[in-house]
Amino acid sequence: MSDADLIKLYSQRILALAADMPATDPLPAPDAVARKRAPLCGSTVEVAITCKDGRITGYSQKVHACALGQASAAIFGAQVIGLSRDEVQRLRDQLAEMLKGGPAPQAPFGEYEVLSAARDYPNRHGSILLAPEATLEALENC
Repeated sequence: MSDADLIKLYSQRILALAADMPATDPLPAPDAVARKRAPLCGSTVEVAITCKDGRITGYSQKVHACALGQASAAIFGAQVIGLSRDEVQRLRDQLAEMLKGGPAPQAPFGEYEVLSAARDYPNRHGSILLAPEATLEALENC
């Protein structure tokens, strides 16, 4: 990977998102916890959630990932409260499509557009998808 590619991939906005991670305080009594790992890079995300009436009412995350995975978790963590399983699944599918060349996810997740530069780096896609995937797994037990 050239220096120009690295600069493009790790833009200032991505680094700013990674540095300002929301939802990192542990939940006192989560209804479900799930941990996912991206096998190609070793990034991990663990989420804890509380739910009521099929919606996420509380969310906490522990993120050990590259700046792209951190930025993705930051975008996701800022918008996840109130979502249903179907909405998380839709976001996850839209994000996966964006990484294959499709449009950015719909509101309130339009900020994922900043990660479109990662399309050319499939070994990073797993890290970017970790937060929604871990949340989907946790929702199975909520």
